[in-house]
Amino acid sequence: MNQSIHPKTIVITGSSSGFGALTARALAARGHRVVATMRDSATRNLAVKSSLEAFAEQGRHQLQVMDMDVTSESSVQTAIAAIVKSTGRIDVLLNNAGVMNVGVTEAYSGTELQAQFDINTFGPARTMRVVLPIMRAQGSGLLVSVSSLAGRTIFPFFGAYCASKFALEALAEAYRYELSGLGIDSVIVEPGPFPSGLLTKSPSPGNRAVVDAYGDLGKVPEAMKAGFQTMYDSAEPPRPEDVSDAIVRLIEQTGKRPLRTVVMPKGMDFGVEKLNAGVAEVQNALLKSMQFEAMI
Repeated sequence: MNQSIHPKTIVITGSSSGFGALTARALAARGHRVVATMRDSATRNLAVKSSLEAFAEQGRHQLQVMDMDVTSESSVQTAIAAIVKSTGRIDVLLNNAGVMNVGVTEAYSGTELQAQFDINTFGPARTMRVVLPIMRAQGSGLLVSVSSLAGRTIFPFFGAYCASKFALEALAEAYRYELSGLGIDSVIVEPGPFPSGLLTKSPSPGNRAVVDAYGDLGKVPEAMKAGFQTMYDSAEPPRPEDVSDAIVRLIEQTGKRPLRTVVMPKGMDFGVEKLNAGVAEVQNALLKSMQFEAMI
C-alpha cells in the first residue's frame, strides 16, 4: 500500500455483485479494512462470499464478508454493532445495494414499488441512521451513496427506479449540508450504463393486464433491456471498474470532495455533468439566501 494513504475501515452494502464486489476488492487491495456486506452469504451468495474470502487470503488483505439485509432494521443494527465491536470504528459507509425495476410504471403494484424503494432509498437511510452516531462520536466519516444517471434524468419505463434514485440523491445531499459542521461528508456517485448485474435481475411488473393494455408500447421495456445487454456483450463493453476506481479515488481524496461524481462509459455523454452544474448554481444561491453559505 502507498504509505501516503491512511487505511480506513469501510463498510459496503450490496457486495454480492457489480460495483460492490469490485470496490470491495479494489479497496482491500490498497490496504483498507473492508467489510463487504450482503444478503444470504451462506446460501444464495455463498460462491461470492467464498471468492472474496479467497481473494483476501491470497493477498493477505483485510476483507471480511458479513450478512446484512438493508431492508431490515434489526439486521442493520446487528451487523453494524458487530463491525464496531470488531474494528472500533467506521470511517466510510458505501451505500451500494440496489435493484432496478424496468417496465411499464403503471403495472407495478404498490407492494412492488415499495420493494424498489425499500432497497434503493430506505436501505441507505437505515444504514446511515445507524452509522451516523458512530461517526459523530469519532468526529469524522464519509457517506458514499451510489445513485445513477437515472437519479438525475428520466427514462421512460424506468419510472420506479428513477424515483427511488432521485429520492436517494435528495437524502444524501441533505446530509451533505446538515453534517458539514460535524466533520462528516456525504457524496453521490452517478454511474452511467455499466454492466453491474442490475439489468439481468430487473423485476418485471406483476400486472400483465396493464402491460398488455399498452399494446406495442408495453413491449418497449424488454427491447430496451435487450439493447443494453447487447452493448454489455459487445467486444468492447463499458468497464464497471471505472466506477469502482472513481469510488476509491473519492474515498482516498484529501480536501473537499465534490458532491456529485459522474462516471460514464467512454464515448457517452447524457448531459448529466451539465445538468449538475446548472442545478448546483440554483441550489447554492438558495442556500446563500437562507444564510447557509457555510454548508456549501
